Amino acid sequence: MRWWSIPILLVLGWFAYTLTPLWALYDIARAVQAHDTDYIAQHVNFRSLRLSVIRQAAAAAQTRDPATPDAEPRERQRIAEAAAGLAIPIAEALVTPRTVVDLLDDGWPQSVELGRDAPEEKAAGGGLRIDSFRRLIPFYLASEMRGFRTVVVGVPPEAGRDRRLRIRLRLRAWTWRIVDIELNDELRERIAQAFARTGAKAR
Repeated sequence: MRWWSIPILLVLGWFAYTLTPLWALYDIARAVQAHDTDYIAQHVNFRSLRLSVIRQAAAAAQTRDPATPDAEPRERQRIAEAAAGLAIPIAEALVTPRTVVDLLDDGWPQSVELGRDAPEEKAAGGGLRIDSFRRLIPFYLASEMRGFRTVVVGVPPEAGRDRRLRIRLRLRAWTWRIVDIELNDELRERIAQAFARTGAKAR
């Protein structure tokens, strides 16, 4: 073997490795389209996903609260604790096998009450849809490897960053699993509105 073939083989090996999460994503997409909640339950880390959704929901609530920027540190702490408390039931509702399938199917969780109906562009089908291996190409271009065991993929890849879900996959025990779904701006805004309605009722 010539010495110059070693770096070429390493590059090819790394390229092949970066494809493996896409194969996992393809299988997850097929399970989503089949509404196979058992498969999703085995390939999603619900504990880490639930914690992430709680953080995102609490942050959305705080940014919508007009009193937060001018509040004293103790008051900001109280607001943060209240937001986290309200975020827990939203996270519980969003993070189940059924609702994850619902969210990934077209990018909108219709089974969770967030106020108004889903926007038309969401309901029309902008989620995790991979109907052929060729369809993996835009997903690959929208992916970002973070080290050897983590990859983040924008879904759908054609959408702008403010409309994408960002799915984080992590390799564990030779299997890629979803560990996080970063919600898009529209979903975070709806969650913030839900917090505002809940807060108004509480007052």
